[in-house]
Amino acid sequence: MAILKKSSHIRSVLKGFSWRVLATTDTILVVLLVTCLLGNCSIEGAIKIGASEFLFKLAIFYFHERIWLLYLGKQATSSKEILYKSISWRMLATASTFVISGIILNDFGQVAMYVAAVEFVTKFVLYYVHEKMWLRLPLGKIRSFFFVDNICRN
Repeated sequence: MAILKKSSHIRSVLKGFSWRVLATTDTILVVLLVTCLLGNCSIEGAIKIGASEFLFKLAIFYFHERIWLLYLGKQATSSKEILYKSISWRMLATASTFVISGIILNDFGQVAMYVAAVEFVTKFVLYYVHEKMWLRLPLGKIRSFFFVDNICRN
């Protein structure tokens, strides 16, 4: 088997999906925490924001992932590369969270700002750890699982 140096599109999609599950859970908890601390608990708003972000940010994540692959010419592997990638992702994602929260909660002031600020910290850490965990899955394993192994079994 050839040594693979680039991530496949399916890996980017699966990686994005696993990130969105983790990130959406965090978003719902952060929105709930912020709205409750500000005296207006909104589980409905938290779920609406989480659901709205899921598909929108899955698409953004995919393109962000592919752009970084093109820019580096390989998977981000060093702590420095992952740090820069995490920063660029957080900037995109936090801005979109602010806008989505403001629209859904009808408040572009204090609530949306606090949600974005808290999420910036929690998601930065989670994203960095998520990137490190995905590095443990060698390139080609997903392609092998979905394509080669399934073809050989049939």
